[in-house]
Amino acid sequence: MEERLLSILMPVYNEEEFVRVSIERALRAPLPAGMRSELVAVDDGSTDTTPEILAELAAACPARIRVIRHPKNLGKGAAIRTALEHAAGEFGIVQDADLEYNPEEYWKVLGPLVDGHADVVYGSRFLISGERRVLYYWHSLANRLITTACNMAADL
Repeated sequence: MEERLLSILMPVYNEEEFVRVSIERALRAPLPAGMRSELVAVDDGSTDTTPEILAELAAACPARIRVIRHPKNLGKGAAIRTALEHAAGEFGIVQDADLEYNPEEYWKVLGPLVDGHADVVYGSRFLISGERRVLYYWHSLANRLITTACNMAADL
């Protein structure tokens, strides 16, 4: 049976402090059986040492890491679109370079896809299973209030 490919799409902007660890953790993430991963990092016009770090990582592991560079900052959406254009995987996950999402949980998202129970899966840091956060209710309420206030201010 042929292995299925996961493309980890990583938009990166001025992340010299985190990008090395982020890429290493993303590539070590446990995956469902029969799956392997590649990482497509898009440097979105970084002005720190991020481009050099990305080039070093890609040179050390060219079979798994692909780096594309935007000459200027075009925004996260543009970086994700560029990553999608260069991705070879059957599946894709967007992984922020600051590790906002835990790569150790990729398998939770991929499981329903691989098993054929879903065509698409969306993750949310607000949907909690297992261990519950203290003050989750207050965090959720504050988030809704701030979102509503911003929407009202923007006339949305």
